[in-house]
Amino acid sequence: MNPQTPRERAREQTIADIVRLGREHLAAHGAAALSLRAVARDLGVVSSAVYRYVANRDELLTLLLIDAYNELGNQVDAAVGALPEDDHTGRFAALGRAVRKWALLEPARYALLFGSPVPGYRAPAERTTEPGTRVILALMAIFEAAYRAGVMTGGSGPGEARTKPRISPALAADLEAIRIGQGLTLPDGLLARGALVWTSLFGAVSFEVFGQYGEDTFQAADELYEHHLQALQGVAGLA
Repeated sequence: MNPQTPRERAREQTIADIVRLGREHLAAHGAAALSLRAVARDLGVVSSAVYRYVANRDELLTLLLIDAYNELGNQVDAAVGALPEDDHTGRFAALGRAVRKWALLEPARYALLFGSPVPGYRAPAERTTEPGTRVILALMAIFEAAYRAGVMTGGSGPGEARTKPRISPALAADLEAIRIGQGLTLPDGLLARGALVWTSLFGAVSFEVFGQYGEDTFQAADELYEHHLQALQGVAGLA
């Protein structure tokens, strides 16, 4: 591997500075008001100089997305990796807590990832899909390991004692594509439950971050989230 030249190092540092300032502007003004000219002003250069590193506002948003997705992914990986591989319920809880902790510390960046779309901006899938799927892939890896270990049951979703949710042919095709694409062995029912757990976990975090519960509805926010995690373990079928 060839060492970086001084010019390459300087370029990398400048881009890092732009992203750092972009984070600050995102927190202060929101994604819709993000301005590359304002970032250039804080960087102490004319806007034309910044355009040599970041082409436009959309490129800055993409860099901020990738940066936030990877930071969240790193936090989740560290939390999950701190526990033994066979502690499936512990790893699931660690993942959920890591997502919530990061979201509460970085509400503006969480909103960029999981809030309302930025008007006029479309994230380039070829650059954002890989970092953007790190958490769901980590979640499915926990479920896959539990299933292979024989400790993932049929689950305890609402109404499960009375009826088994139907998997339509179209949904089965989607689940098969996911199974093949990710090298999973989870059956359709558990894969579908994984999607429910994934969206429920992020839904709970989003309600808290965006104040959707109401100002005084839940004073015991930590306890509520822990209750959610325990309930979702049952939905997933983690023994």
